[in-house]
Amino acid sequence: MTTPPQPPGSPRQDSLIDYPSQFPIKVMGHKVDGFVHAMTQIAELFDPIFDATKIELRDSKHGNYLGITLMITATSREQLDELYRTLSTHPMVKLAL
Repeated sequence: MTTPPQPPGSPRQDSLIDYPSQFPIKVMGHKVDGFVHAMTQIAELFDPIFDATKIELRDSKHGNYLGITLMITATSREQLDELYRTLSTHPMVKLAL
């Protein structure tokens, strides 16, 4: 389905994401016990079929931080917005992309 061209300067009403789809969420926080588990629990709240075996972990250069990539099934813009809000306000999270 294609959408008609929008006038210059008008806000986009459509999404660049086709729902449902697999969508990577990147989270960074201090490398502490429980960080991965906490992020897994949040992912499971928003994606009941979340597969924790597909989590990717990456240490920072000096090993103080841990980057986590969570592949979730995105079902709507609202779901993604609320997931980012939940992650961003979690005390263990420094950055969520």
